[in-house]
Amino acid sequence: MFRPIASWMTRRAVAAASRRQGPDALHGLPAVCDICAAWPARTFCDECVARFARPQSRCATCALPVPPGLSTCGACLRLPPPLDTCVAAVRYGHPWDRPIAALKFRGQAGLAGALARLLLRADGAGAALAAADLVVPMPLSAARLRERGFNQAALLARPLAPGRCDGATLLRIRDTPPLSGLTRAARQVQVRGAFAVEPARAARLAGRRVLLVDDVMTSGATLHEAARALRIAGAVSVSALVFARTPLE
Repeated sequence: MFRPIASWMTRRAVAAASRRQGPDALHGLPAVCDICAAWPARTFCDECVARFARPQSRCATCALPVPPGLSTCGACLRLPPPLDTCVAAVRYGHPWDRPIAALKFRGQAGLAGALARLLLRADGAGAALAAADLVVPMPLSAARLRERGFNQAALLARPLAPGRCDGATLLRIRDTPPLSGLTRAARQVQVRGAFAVEPARAARLAGRRVLLVDDVMTSGATLHEAARALRIAGAVSVSALVFARTPLE
């Protein structure tokens, strides 16, 4: 009669270890779902993926939801963004905000592989990757990279495009204050001039198709500014692949 209690305690212990160290640090222990704590399971169990990562009709250039049958939203028709296409895997919010925050702010780098696998499942992700000559993770500033110890966008991008992931060409030349709570217009002002192309590597962008990869897209201001820097340097096409897209308020 003690077996169910032991099993429950084992699940709790594995879940705690997973939260502290990330799923790749468990070295053979049965994994628990990071969302519902089902055991044994993948980092994100099939039931949670089916429930919280359902395919959704999205605008082809900003990844906001659109009614089925539409490919482009009215905002992008009125003012086309500097992205040729934009693909998102999930809506930002519960429950995906938790593993994203764990990856970015609590050092659980082991979650990146599971998030990348979900990103690869998104409608349009395979086509975007196949079309890209270079896959470029959104860069962090030098100060932010030292503070965090890794670039979460690079951890997402590397398993998606082995051999084509380029984390050295696009530079973030200045940090920006936190953008949360700012309007879209204010975000655009804050990120203006935040990106540049490494001069010694600029020639490799000429005539190339570039795919930017990031964890979260909020207003799009940061991705759009990066896309402009790449186009100025000679990229003929710039698209984006993001794990989560923040919905309009």
